[in-house]
Amino acid sequence: MDDRRKDIRNRIAKRRKFNDSPIENGSWTEINNDEPYGVDSFNGYSEKDHPLFRKEYFFFKILVSVCLFLVIAVMFKHPSARLDPARSFVTENMSKEFQFASISNWYESAFGKPIAFLPKEADKETVDSKEGYAQPASAKITQTFETNGEGLILETSKGSKVEAINEGVVIFAGEKEGIGKTVVIQHANKSESWYGQLKEIDVKLYEIVKKGNEVGQVTVSEDGSKGRFYLAIKENDAFVNPKKVIEFE
Repeated sequence: MDDRRKDIRNRIAKRRKFNDSPIENGSWTEINNDEPYGVDSFNGYSEKDHPLFRKEYFFFKILVSVCLFLVIAVMFKHPSARLDPARSFVTENMSKEFQFASISNWYESAFGKPIAFLPKEADKETVDSKEGYAQPASAKITQTFETNGEGLILETSKGSKVEAINEGVVIFAGEKEGIGKTVVIQHANKSESWYGQLKEIDVKLYEIVKKGNEVGQVTVSEDGSKGRFYLAIKENDAFVNPKKVIEFE
């Protein structure tokens, strides 16, 4: 026992001597072997004290999540009419589109960099990002908003590229019934721009695009001389006339 106490005292003295002496050449050569004798490491706190290893918080969050899941499951299984308002509230909120653009914009403003799980911004030439919407392509209207109540059919030159009218996040890229190959971009103000009847899609789901980035290529008209595509703008879950915010020929 006396030998062990002496050994511990020698190690403490050695550690103090090491701390008081300058480190040559900026190197760290001392190996800390105090832990086997019950002495805490002097170069940091233990793993159990690190905030990333606080298991009680982690298990508490899991418990709360499980309880919430069970409450919602019972609520939807129970036939009581008194629970109808609560069921309607949950259904309405779960069916809403997640606001990727708004959250990404807030996160980047707060922390100075984009959210890690979102793709990096497209490395393409962009135009100035100003207030309002830009033209998606040089085009003229061949079918008005009043005709279909949702968007415009626009005529362009053959092989034209369709560009994003404002910056945002791609929340849909694929086939939509009635308008074929379609890209839907969600913007920071919670509005959406739809680009349909495309020949090719040049963006991926959840990709961040800037105003003026290419999103796709127009389809070829029936006579093969022109191009065409569909454009719609959605605000507050309702389509608005793009002509009111974008100038066309």
